Amino acid sequence: MTMSPSAPDNDRPPPARFAFDPWTWKEIAYLLANLPMAVAGFVYTVFLIGVGAGLSVTVIGLPLLALGLQGARGIGRLERGRARGMLGVRIEEPSPMARSRRGQGFFTWLWAGLKDPVGWRALLYSFIRLPWGVATFAVTLVGLFVLWPVLPYIARGLTNADRAMVRGLLSPSDELERRIAELESDRGVVVDTAAADLRRIERDLHDGAQARLVALAMGLGLAKEKLTDDPEAAARMVDEAHGEVKVALQELRDLARGIHPAVLTDRGLDAALSAIASRCTVPVTVTVTLSGRPAEAIEGIAYFTVSELLQNVSKHSRAAAASVDVWRAGDRLMLQVRDDGRGGARLDGGTGMSGLAERLGAVDGLFVLDSPEGGPTTVTAELPWRDRAETGTERVGAA
Repeated sequence: MTMSPSAPDNDRPPPARFAFDPWTWKEIAYLLANLPMAVAGFVYTVFLIGVGAGLSVTVIGLPLLALGLQGARGIGRLERGRARGMLGVRIEEPSPMARSRRGQGFFTWLWAGLKDPVGWRALLYSFIRLPWGVATFAVTLVGLFVLWPVLPYIARGLTNADRAMVRGLLSPSDELERRIAELESDRGVVVDTAAADLRRIERDLHDGAQARLVALAMGLGLAKEKLTDDPEAAARMVDEAHGEVKVALQELRDLARGIHPAVLTDRGLDAALSAIASRCTVPVTVTVTLSGRPAEAIEGIAYFTVSELLQNVSKHSRAAAASVDVWRAGDRLMLQVRDDGRGGARLDGGTGMSGLAERLGAVDGLFVLDSPEGGPTTVTAELPWRDRAETGTERVGAA
């Protein structure tokens, strides 16, 4: 994208000069528009604060104030757009308000709206702008008729103050506030994921091992009744029950492996990833280059990430070979899964990729998918490295 010669570089307008160039006219128009915008913002702020505070003793006061703060966000958005288009001030939009998750009620939304710092800063901006809007309108209007030879310099000085106010009150929150918003969103993902995992375990137990054990108990009860009357039939039924026990045990082992495999706890990622690679329908080469073991939570996430990716390779890739590489780079645990299949995988393709990306994002991880049509597919994941020794020390100290 090319920029016009009069456009600013790095948010800096061109030097002011006596000639009225397009940039100067933009600044003059901005200053003249300050008055109507300031009046509208001031009236909105005074009305909202007055009515919201006056009705705070009723059930509608605080909800009205929360809605008004959301409206103040709209005023801030309008002012940022005006400054961007007429003053060349490029300011990123603040983080949106965190949406309430299912199961959270009215009071959660109300509290989030009342403590919204972006809305309060926009109200403060609207409140203090009225005297400034009157002053800039009057000075600019007089300057157009009396001080026009030096008006470009006057306009530049006044708009520089406007730029400072927009940056100071309407810019995004500091990094800590943005980080808090991200963590609140990530916490929602973790909670939803944990709830989904619990429902899956309950369903697997109810539909699998539990149903099989109920049938086994009924079969053994029938065999007990036939033990004296028909020993041969009872023996056959006991033999069938023995087979059912083996199947139920295997299902329970698979379920336990899905929760947290014993081989991962006992022997680490190298052995655990080799175990799941051996069950993949595609030959998989596993390379783990780690001098130590990460914290248990990080190790578990890495294991289940590779496990789900290899399941996708088995089900969807039509690959002839695949590879898994795990290594440490600084304070990050790196995972890379490749296959020579047909490619075309997408985050929204229904293969669980989006869920993996959300889970990794919830722990400050990254998920990068490269899968052109025709292949190959490469998935690279990053997780924060936390030392297992430090985790163990924290646990002992907490205990």
